[in-house]
Amino acid sequence: MKQALPKPVQRSALRLALGRFYYVNRRRLSWYLTSTRYASTRQSGHLPHMHMQHGTPMLRELSGVDMQLQRNKMASLEIAARCIDGLVLKPGETFSFWRMVGKPTARRGFKTGFVLKNGKLAQDIGGGLCQMTNLIYWMTIHTDLEVMERWRHGFDVFPDAGRTQPFASGATCAYNYIDLQIRNPTQDTWQLSLWTKNDWLRGAWRCSAPQRHRYEVFEKSHEIRPEWWGGYSRHNELWRNRRDAVSGEALGEDFITANHAIMMYEPLLPRPETSA
Repeated sequence: MKQALPKPVQRSALRLALGRFYYVNRRRLSWYLTSTRYASTRQSGHLPHMHMQHGTPMLRELSGVDMQLQRNKMASLEIAARCIDGLVLKPGETFSFWRMVGKPTARRGFKTGFVLKNGKLAQDIGGGLCQMTNLIYWMTIHTDLEVMERWRHGFDVFPDAGRTQPFASGATCAYNYIDLQIRNPTQDTWQLSLWTKNDWLRGAWRCSAPQRHRYEVFEKSHEIRPEWWGGYSRHNELWRNRRDAVSGEALGEDFITANHAIMMYEPLLPRPETSA
């Protein structure tokens, strides 16, 4: 669990642009050369068995974030939801977030939202779509599906006020090389539903067969640690309890992932002032 994190490096705009060009085109090439069977079929009718559903509010009061960017994010999430809603994931197929959504551009209706660059808030077209990958990832780790690719921010930007899920239980995204990919290793057909309603983003995984397992996700080994270069880092492990869906019998614990992030805020509360 112990892992020292290096001091953050501020890269030049040119270095970032060149790196993005390289990774975007490498990913595009891999889509054509890979043997992976990517899911692309969508259907309007729902599969009969609900396995997991979840929702998150799209408007949040975040320190230093213009609420107009939050409203822009809502518009982008609505477009992305329409690109994915109803996706059918057949046995052996893989869902790729960016293959389904495509490049977020102003021409397609995506708007400017906030993104993280070098651990700082910035603005870009399609900013905020990581709320959707967060939602999909959280739902997926409560199912029998297999996460093949998942990324998380290397920076912990906001304090835990109002947090209802374990730290680092989401998945970030950036077109197209920071992707979320999920494989169906079962013999059943799955379906991903995504929609927006009343300022909430909602989603569900449905299946052609009833649930065999139920999962409870939790964290272990949570730690905030000072680093040698003066900052703080945050660490944890995500695990899940697996139970038989019918009998409730405990079937064991599954390790999901370990997370390591540099904290961008002061983790210690100030000492309260005392009267003389």
